[in-house]
Amino acid sequence: MLHNRRQLLSLLLGSALLPISCAAQPSRHGHLVIIGGAEDRQQDRVILRRFLSLSGGKNARIKFITAASGFPDVSWASYQAVFADLGATDCELVPLLTRDDASNPEVIRQLAEADGIFMTGGDQNRLMECLWESPAAKAMHRAFHLKGACIAGTSAGAAVMSRQMLAQGSVKPNPEKDLVQMDIGLGFIANAIIDQHFSQRQRLSRLLSALAQRPDLLGVGIDEDTALVIERGQSIEVVGRGAVTLVDPRKMQSNFDLISSEEKLEMLGLQLHLLPAGHRYVVPSTLKNNKKQPTALWEALYLLAQTGPMRD
Repeated sequence: MLHNRRQLLSLLLGSALLPISCAAQPSRHGHLVIIGGAEDRQQDRVILRRFLSLSGGKNARIKFITAASGFPDVSWASYQAVFADLGATDCELVPLLTRDDASNPEVIRQLAEADGIFMTGGDQNRLMECLWESPAAKAMHRAFHLKGACIAGTSAGAAVMSRQMLAQGSVKPNPEKDLVQMDIGLGFIANAIIDQHFSQRQRLSRLLSALAQRPDLLGVGIDEDTALVIERGQSIEVVGRGAVTLVDPRKMQSNFDLISSEEKLEMLGLQLHLLPAGHRYVVPSTLKNNKKQPTALWEALYLLAQTGPMRD
């Protein structure tokens, strides 16, 4: 399955914002909550509270997918306790651990009716083995695009948000050709590649290595206990205690096509933006009136706010 998805991936084309202070009221545009992993579950739980709020509050129908985890029962028990403590009244584990489960009519019904869907951490390849081009994945898209549901993922659950997914890759001091392997994710994000545990695991070089392969896409590195919140077509917000690193390679010059595998990459003209927690950026009707911030930032954030098409 992974090999087939890589073949398909090779054929796919990668398909003035005004900063204001933090919390916005939920709407039904549809939200993505993309978490860098290790989110706080014991103290303020800011990110999980925001997910619950964006899903519709304490009475929202929240569904959990633990297929990425090597210990799905343990993962579910942890989140079940946290959300019960937050006052959530309708949390349910989706029985989705295998490829066959992703075609189960009950699984499809649960996901299609959800107000919020949360994908836990683990291994993104394990998760996509279950979900790739499945009826369950299409039900998630219907919930997001047609109902305005909130889709969240932490760690591996964050990696699968993009259509072009960073499947695996080691961390080295400098970017190298073919340091990472790409695969196909769920496609809620159309114009970016997501990496998680970003600052804590020093993953800038591997994200840059991925962008050398796909310079048409943005690179998004999300720190632990930090979430990138995207309100579809409307705004970008960073929640938690870290930052989001946004790398724009679209005007880059690279030696990728001239060197051999594992040789060092030259990458000239990259744009890098650091978005700290506590900032929100609203997509405006025009970029021309923005005098305070770099146009390159607003263009990149505009692309990031344009989510992928519904897959059905």
